[in-house]
Amino acid sequence: MAYENLSESLLDYYPCRYGKSKLLFRGPKRKLDQEYVAYLGGTKTYGKFIETPYSDIVEELTGVMSVNLGCVNAGIDVYAHDQAVLDVCHNAELTVVQVLGAQNMSNRFYSVHPRRNDRFVRASTLLQTIYREVDFTEYNFTRHLLTGLKTLSPDRFEIVRRELKDAWVARMKNLLAQIDGKKLLVWLSEYAPEDENEDIEHQGDAPLFVDREMLNALEEHYDGYLEIVPPAEMMSGDTAGMVISAMEEPAASELMSVTGHQEVAQVISEAVTDLLQQKGPHNRRAL
Repeated sequence: MAYENLSESLLDYYPCRYGKSKLLFRGPKRKLDQEYVAYLGGTKTYGKFIETPYSDIVEELTGVMSVNLGCVNAGIDVYAHDQAVLDVCHNAELTVVQVLGAQNMSNRFYSVHPRRNDRFVRASTLLQTIYREVDFTEYNFTRHLLTGLKTLSPDRFEIVRRELKDAWVARMKNLLAQIDGKKLLVWLSEYAPEDENEDIEHQGDAPLFVDREMLNALEEHYDGYLEIVPPAEMMSGDTAGMVISAMEEPAASELMSVTGHQEVAQVISEAVTDLLQQKGPHNRRAL
């Protein structure tokens, strides 16, 4: 399910841009003339339907300004190719990076929209060769595509899965290498990295196909790692306190709850405080 239509929501997200980025972020826009922590991530980080997302709560708890660069349904590509975002992260005291899934990024088998990474654009010649019987024009979103390919042929799908895993590790290393300064990697899912769920279509914002071995491959590229696995009832089903209309309730019920944001913020705030106290040289770049 797609959640990119933000303009009709009851909640005003005060959409804004930073620098020359084409991406719209959640506002109000922050002045980047003081110490701040930048947040990269998907729907959870953006805080869809949430009046006070976890990044804002961390700001309240730590006293350090948060800059929310989360994007609904984001993949790695949305950040890796946006120099304005990377510049914001360069000047941050710390960048908190939510672990994103491997499905929403271009790879050898298919390409995605550069900003709406959950949008399937086209299949490569290689994928068309592996799945000759598939009419790829029937697919608009990556989850729908991958669900269809797996259902059609679990054996052939393993080739696709392996490509997504390898591409994810390479893309994450590249992204983290482009972010100067300290980095905190955050796993945020009701599933642990060992619990790869086979239900592609209904895993919400879970980091699809990402496992422990892949995370271990990134160890030299971050300064801190948090593994947050909240109870399932915090990750979906509870819409209490969300700012939603009746029509938005089904979509909202699939997202992390208000309580989830509060609990997650407590954990992240402690890690943020610890990393910020480990002062080191940091050169700001003019934006």
